Amino acid sequence: MRSYDPKDVNVIVGGVALTGFAEGSFVSVERMEDTFTEYVGAQGDVAMSETSNETGEITVTLESTSPSVAYLNDLATRKGKNAIIPASVVDLNDNKVTAGGTECRVRKPATYEASNEITEREFVIFVSKLEFN
Repeated sequence: MRSYDPKDVNVIVGGVALTGFAEGSFVSVERMEDTFTEYVGAQGDVAMSETSNETGEITVTLESTSPSVAYLNDLATRKGKNAIIPASVVDLNDNKVTAGGTECRVRKPATYEASNEITEREFVIFVSKLEFN
């Protein structure tokens, strides 16, 4: 029997474990490009070219009330070397997924929105060399 617990998915940015994730899909990790490009010749011969681009993105969705919103907004406004931090996603559920990198940067502060309900804030973290296990 298999089980899944979202509490076993950890997102660590700059050494800080994020909290206050939004309901539904709250984290995603993806490479910026495919790992190869195929070429098919006129007679059906196939060749593949490896992609050197190892960059990726971690997208995190938080509740607007999450204490991690202010932290990530602060990271997003940093410049130069102070803006470069490690980031990782560690899923301790059955599949044991880990992803991230040592040189990452929060792309921009989250969009601000006021409402009479709890809303969500999305952050995109650029990863210069995405390691995906």
